[in-house]
Amino acid sequence: MQLSSILKPVAIKVISAASSKKRLFQEIGDLAFVAYGLKPEVTVDTLLERESLGPTGVGHGVALPHARLAGLDHVVGVFVLMEKPIDFASIDRQPVDLAFALLAPEDAGVEHLKALALVSRTLRDSALCAKLRANRDPAALYAILTEGQSVQAA
Repeated sequence: MQLSSILKPVAIKVISAASSKKRLFQEIGDLAFVAYGLKPEVTVDTLLERESLGPTGVGHGVALPHARLAGLDHVVGVFVLMEKPIDFASIDRQPVDLAFALLAPEDAGVEHLKALALVSRTLRDSALCAKLRANRDPAALYAILTEGQSVQAA
């Protein structure tokens, strides 16, 4: 599995600030609508529901919110870079400025877990995250994310 198979260039956005986790999820919902035709309110509600089970902030300024949605036939992703980090109740208590949301079909089992592991491995690379944080162009962010994953696989 490649990041390019779950993330479209149009599903990447740089935002100046999100005032809260819920506001970030609304941005993700809007992006998921543009990129994949998903209903924004359903995306936001399912992400909030999943987040209520435990925060998806994995540390080092990275969050991996994820949820299962009806109407999807494969896992899709949305990436947001925030110029102003927000509190995400992350395990290291650091604010989050990189969020990669995964949306999976309701019945996705192994595919969802493989995608989550792939994104987690990719964003665990501190050099790659530094490159992401140094760019504001969505096309450059897409290239960094997809090229970085290919290099890691080599």
